[in-house]
Amino acid sequence: MIPVSPKILFDHCYSKYTIAAVNVFTMEQVHGLFAAAQASDTPIIVQLTPAARNYAHPKMLLAMVDAAAAIYPQTVYAVHLDHGIEDHAYDAINSGYNSVMIDASHDDFETNIKRTKAVVGAAHEKNIFVEAELGVLSGVEDDLSIDEQHAKYTDPGQAREFVERTGCDSLAIAVGTSHGAYKFSGGKGLQFNVLEKIQHELLGFPLVLHGSSSVNKNDITEINQYGGKLMENASGVTDAEIKKSIQYGICKVNIATDLRLLWTKVHRKFFIDKPDLFDPVVPGAEYMKAYKEFMIGRFEVLGCKGKASEIKLNQ
Repeated sequence: MIPVSPKILFDHCYSKYTIAAVNVFTMEQVHGLFAAAQASDTPIIVQLTPAARNYAHPKMLLAMVDAAAAIYPQTVYAVHLDHGIEDHAYDAINSGYNSVMIDASHDDFETNIKRTKAVVGAAHEKNIFVEAELGVLSGVEDDLSIDEQHAKYTDPGQAREFVERTGCDSLAIAVGTSHGAYKFSGGKGLQFNVLEKIQHELLGFPLVLHGSSSVNKNDITEINQYGGKLMENASGVTDAEIKKSIQYGICKVNIATDLRLLWTKVHRKFFIDKPDLFDPVVPGAEYMKAYKEFMIGRFEVLGCKGKASEIKLNQ
């Protein structure tokens, strides 16, 4: 199936379920994601970050996604640029993506509006969906690190003005999550009071939750048992928080850290248990299988499992 616009996905899911937007870097991850989506009849958003583009090359990433779409032809999916700046966004607009994110959230309000509006104008000329961000998350996202003291929640009073002035199609908001494996060091969790106020200002408008990995503590423990040195206080967004957020307009949740942890767990365990082996294909196959199983489990939590057929019927 050809890619669909996130607008189609969000119109169908608003307040009922949410879409998994999953960052991919490697062939194994692309295979695992599409295999999980087709097997469970789940719509997905395939996310390509600037770091992934630098690692694999933009053409290679898109070629892998196109190949996966041919291998798993029943998959309903969108291709999205995650956390891009202008250079990334304009290249993606001209390269076959059907959704881009312009992240000017670290700028002041007026500069964020100006930069976002410019990308929206270029994207909408080609009917490409645009996600913007208001508010700043803490944590580590690829090569960007923001400490907690420089993070800030999205101001509900600015949210409507931002959307109206930029013309963006969805808004990533900061309501307590953070990037990376150490999401809630302050123990606060999602700030539903802030989220509810934002939805009140933007009723019916799709909101996006970044930093939405669950970060299973058992995975952290197992990784450390096999030689890792991850901090034991790593934590993520709970299933209950994700489910509750749906009623407040969260249509898209970004997942990256969980799949990196899964990669680490599978490969550390494999090479400790089988030190005589060195073929990357063997643990790679194990990772793809584990990836598929993990993602189907997340689809259950997000409520999106089994929704792809419904979306196809509406097209």
